[in-house]
This record gives sequence, structure tokens and C-alpha cells, in this order.
Amino acid sequence: MKTKRRAAPGDELRPEYDFSKLKGGVRGKYVERYRKGTNLVRLDRDVAEAFADEAAVNQTLRAALKLSEAVRSKAHPSNKRVERPRE
Repeated sequence: MKTKRRAAPGDELRPEYDFSKLKGGVRGKYVERYRKGTNLVRLDRDVAEAFADEAAVNQTLRAALKLSEAVRSKAHPSNKRVERPRE
């Protein structure tokens, strides 16, 4: 009695598949997400431990942005010339 030979690990896939026979597939389902790209940021472990969840990270970053905008707007007054009042 002959035993079936197992295919080598690299030989499991057929050289050609007929995707029209696959059911439920939608061409380009995730293409918009792919085009938008991602903006993932990996936090260092010590920083990540300071936050309970991603909402806390976002809240803190938004607060930091508001502070930096406030500092920038005070640091750069308008370009109008200020004249001293005459006594």
C-alpha cells in the first residue's frame, strides 16, 4: 500500500487560481484605505504606560497642540508697527 506524499512547504499553492470561482470577494474593497495611508506611531514603553488607552493619548496630544498654538500666537505679535504714545 502506497502512502501519499506530502507536498514540500513551498509547493502548497497551485501556480494559478481562478478568482472568478471564489465567492464573496470584492475587488478593491480596501483600496481607499490603502490610498489614504496610515499614521501609526509607536510609543516607547514608558510613555505608553502613562496612558490608560488611545483616547487618553489623543486627549493629551490635543491639549499639547492647543498650548503650542497659544504660545506661538503670543510669541509672534502682528507685524504692525507699534508707536509709543507721545508725552
